[in-house]
Amino acid sequence: MTSQDSGRALLRHHGDVDAAPGLVDFAVNVRTPVPPAWLRDRLAAALDGLGSYPASAADERARAAVAARHGRTSDEVLVLNGAAEGFALLPNLHPCLAAVVHPSFTEPEVALRDAGVPVQRVQLWPEAGYGLRADLVPDEADLVVLGNPTNPTSVLHPAEVVASLSRPGRVLVVDEAFADAVPGEPESLAGRADVPGLLVLRSLTKTWGLAGLRAGYLLGAPELLARLALPRPPWPVGSLVLEAVTACCEPSAVAEAEAWARETREHTARAVAALGALGDLVVVPPDAPFVLLRVPHGQRVREALRDKGIAVRRGDTFPGLTADHLRVAVRAPEEFALLVDALRVVLEEL
Repeated sequence: MTSQDSGRALLRHHGDVDAAPGLVDFAVNVRTPVPPAWLRDRLAAALDGLGSYPASAADERARAAVAARHGRTSDEVLVLNGAAEGFALLPNLHPCLAAVVHPSFTEPEVALRDAGVPVQRVQLWPEAGYGLRADLVPDEADLVVLGNPTNPTSVLHPAEVVASLSRPGRVLVVDEAFADAVPGEPESLAGRADVPGLLVLRSLTKTWGLAGLRAGYLLGAPELLARLALPRPPWPVGSLVLEAVTACCEPSAVAEAEAWARETREHTARAVAALGALGDLVVVPPDAPFVLLRVPHGQRVREALRDKGIAVRRGDTFPGLTADHLRVAVRAPEEFALLVDALRVVLEEL
């Protein structure tokens, strides 16, 4: 394997690889292992329609639900097979230079490099709390990609700092896969139609336990969405995805997600306190329901935790992080205590 192939393989690494059957999973940032009962019922009721091709009316309902949820119009919505499809579509914009802010979710860089798009990494650093600095983004970049809140650092960038990256001739892509896990979504740009060139990606995976369904959507100017969608095949999104998007954008579901976000914020605070009792492990105060840690002898710690039945996400596949970095998902306090107890033992045994 060449160094280029090895580097690409690292970028393709995701938390589901670190998790395995029989392990207590702190590697995957999905809030619940199964969708809530009411959502399963909605999807089950849609099964009888699978004998027909996805109807345009179902797509219109899904886009209308998303538009109402974010104060947009339906033509500013593109329903996706997961947010990852949105990244895969970015090369259709034919950028001359893409700037990807790191550390962050690596699929955008993979998709762009695979398509031959020149990519420049914009590296953020812990000394500045992984804060976003607009001056680090090259002026010549006509495509900029970043996450907010950012995976794996769990940093939430101010909306106005993110919006300041917009300029004529540039497309600004903001991955908001975890935005609904932040109470009130205070820094979201999803409802902003006044930022030129803005594309916002949202996912249903994290909050609603739908990783296996692949459901998400893009928000942006109609002409930008049309360019992205041009090579998609007929019926690009299945009926169950359309039903899920519709259901999860209805007011009752949005209220439920907000309640979960508030509860999770409390769980995150307790998780940070519990980890703090083990030492100075938390790299930066988390805004999302996952925590970036730095531990001595990180690979040994990760392997020892695995031997004890605990899965955590390795950090060295994220540009700018090392083998001593681990990302852990926040769970309910009684479950998170399993990780803390195992980590205490492992650190004592080093």
